[in-house]
Amino acid sequence: MEARIHNGDYLPDGLGGIVRCRGTDALLERVLFRLTAHRGGLPPLPELGSRLYLLSREPASQRLSAARQYVAEALAEEAVTVTDVSITPEQTPGRVHITVLLDYQGTELSVSAVV
Repeated sequence: MEARIHNGDYLPDGLGGIVRCRGTDALLERVLFRLTAHRGGLPPLPELGSRLYLLSREPASQRLSAARQYVAEALAEEAVTVTDVSITPEQTPGRVHITVLLDYQGTELSVSAVV
């Protein structure tokens, strides 16, 4: 069971705890966490997270290629296949909206985040 994240924080259940999810929803929460956490930011688990936060340092012509690489690194330990990655600039400088399409046991899934 995974904790549901909304706007970078755990979603409260209204009873003093946090909302939990199972199955495909839990998988998507793990994927979202792996994509938005800074890779190397948690010393005991240096391979957890992604380098998507570094996209703004890449030349515009290389951002999509870098995003694909960073997504693949972040999700290497998950039982999913990345089928597509798209990025769109956000109004906030240095931020992009990323959408990742996944295949999980023959089911197409999608997750989006701003990084």
